[in-house]
Amino acid sequence: MYPYIKKYLKEVEMICQNLEAKNIQKIIEVLLGVRKHKGRLFFLGVGGGAGNAAHAVNDFRKIAGIEAYAPTDNVSELTARINDEGWQTVFTNWLKGSRLDSNDAVFIFSVGGGNKEKNISMNIVEALKYAKKVEAKILGIVGRDGGYTAKVADACLIIPAISPEAVTAHTEAFQAVIWHLIVSSPQIKISEMKWESVK
Repeated sequence: MYPYIKKYLKEVEMICQNLEAKNIQKIIEVLLGVRKHKGRLFFLGVGGGAGNAAHAVNDFRKIAGIEAYAPTDNVSELTARINDEGWQTVFTNWLKGSRLDSNDAVFIFSVGGGNKEKNISMNIVEALKYAKKVEAKILGIVGRDGGYTAKVADACLIIPAISPEAVTAHTEAFQAVIWHLIVSSPQIKISEMKWESVK
């Protein structure tokens, strides 16, 4: 196990060295605009991305003062929509019900970012098509080549695919690293976190 642990941690180090800091700054600038215009932030993700979305909602509301939501937090509505309308449109119809508009942003946490040609994560693809239609901002922290999210986003960070065997693990882990970086940044943070305020 020891060689595997060393290899994994070395990959983490390599990812850190290859992240595009300018893309993180672009995400921060879009978020500042959303907050300035009293817009809302909608996090979309499935699997690990959904778990990250729930945590990020807390941080952006509490630390950054941005009204934020994730459709996957409401299991009753999510499953009712899947049952009645299907998985492909579940996020789109949730965003329509939330009256997504040009002051708002959709923030994607996804490994592949959605792919129309391969029919992968079409719920994300359809949601982003709708977001473009209403001129909402699109943000993403994604892996691999970024997929559809990277193509249409106003600002997107692609987590470098250092190891083909660990694309999902690294992408989902770094989504948490990066959103914590963002909410902790002097430009975004408006409320001190508990342990940082304890002397």
